[in-house]
Amino acid sequence: MLPGEPGYPVLMIDVRQTVSGHTAIDPPATRALVYVVDDDHDVLSSLRFLLEAEGFDVRTFRSGSALLWSSARAGADCLVVDYKMAGIDGLELAGRLRAIGVSTPIVLITGYPDDNIQAKAGSAGVWQVLFKPNLEDSLVECVRRAVDPDGPASQRSNIR
Repeated sequence: MLPGEPGYPVLMIDVRQTVSGHTAIDPPATRALVYVVDDDHDVLSSLRFLLEAEGFDVRTFRSGSALLWSSARAGADCLVVDYKMAGIDGLELAGRLRAIGVSTPIVLITGYPDDNIQAKAGSAGVWQVLFKPNLEDSLVECVRRAVDPDGPASQRSNIR
């Protein structure tokens, strides 16, 4: 078999000449990993599609318990968590994650705003609260700010 034929992996590497004439090899770019937790399959699929289309790696969980029981629960760069879920709601999930030492930024999404949601979310360790139904653009920008607080998205105003 020749390289490139089935059975041989093909790896492309970006090779450039440095100012000194030495060859520089750029490592492959890593994409931010976002976990999305929602018990509504359609919403979960939609959010996954949206975030993947924007260049994020996405892993989904159908419940707060599924994330808590996962060995990878602390591996994400950002968590997007629905507020109203069966079993453990988003605020309880955030509190439990903080109690076990997970410091990943948490974005809480909700279609059920109440007067105290910001205060409750802050107490649970939530980084940002976003309101449904039209959250696509603000969610992408918010996740970008969470994974790269010094990036260009951080220059914009606080999203609600």
